[in-house]
Amino acid sequence: MEDLMVKLREANIGKVLMNEPLKGHTTMKIGGPADLFIEPNSVESVKQVLELVNEAGVPWRAIGRGSNLLVLDGGIRGVIIKLGEGLDDLEINGCEVRVGSGFSLISLATIISKKGLSGLEFAGGIPGSVGGAVYMNAGAHRSDISKILVKAYCVFADGSSGWLSNEEMQFSYRTSVLQKIKPGIVVEAIFRLKKGDRETIVKEMQKNKDYRKETQPWNFPCAGSIFRNPLPHYAGQLIEEAGLKGYQIGGAKISDLHGNFIVNTGNATAQNVLDLIHYIQQIIMEKYSIKMETEIEIIGGK
Repeated sequence: MEDLMVKLREANIGKVLMNEPLKGHTTMKIGGPADLFIEPNSVESVKQVLELVNEAGVPWRAIGRGSNLLVLDGGIRGVIIKLGEGLDDLEINGCEVRVGSGFSLISLATIISKKGLSGLEFAGGIPGSVGGAVYMNAGAHRSDISKILVKAYCVFADGSSGWLSNEEMQFSYRTSVLQKIKPGIVVEAIFRLKKGDRETIVKEMQKNKDYRKETQPWNFPCAGSIFRNPLPHYAGQLIEEAGLKGYQIGGAKISDLHGNFIVNTGNATAQNVLDLIHYIQQIIMEKYSIKMETEIEIIGGK
């Protein structure tokens, strides 16, 4: 691992750290250290990183702002590639927006709403990055990324790269082709929006932001929705009806505001969160015979 670190630093690809605690890079403020933590400073650097990492035969995975993610207490054996500064360019041409994967989704939604462009109002309160949003087809308020994406530029696990069209992304509920079929990293996205009334768009986005503030516990560290909605049911509603709101294991607690959120009350471990997830799954299966599948990604070792 040290040899790889030396090569990466010599290549001047951005930030390279050893044994970096990941609790500082997730919205849940939980997570053990990564053997090697890399924050590339350009698209070309991402390609270079993957080339060197693959050459060394070291496992890797990419993260954005660390929302929708639970890193286990044992941390990550291998490499974490964080897409942030250096991959946060923004270019707006008429109704077309070209944006780097490290750009904040909330910031993007705010900027384009003020320009009278419609299509991202649903993202007003989603605390992730553009890359993560495309990767998992993030959505809310009956819309999602698949409705506006034209294409995404990706660097794939084998080191190759190229554009994937909306159709090639094979979007479905909180899923894209990049998760299992064609593993890769989104480094850039092009969205097509529609012109609209600026005041109406800003008002709609603000309404979505306010709704999230009122109904979701963003005053505590959390990872967003824990479970996928087992349609036609809603995860939060099932958890609330089962009387689980407020239930706590260690420092991890089911939010009093929303049943599908687990919050870190201050000293939660990833194991606390895992135990709480398993407890919820057990109770919902017993009460309703419904299997609850996690929406958050769970990575690392115990």
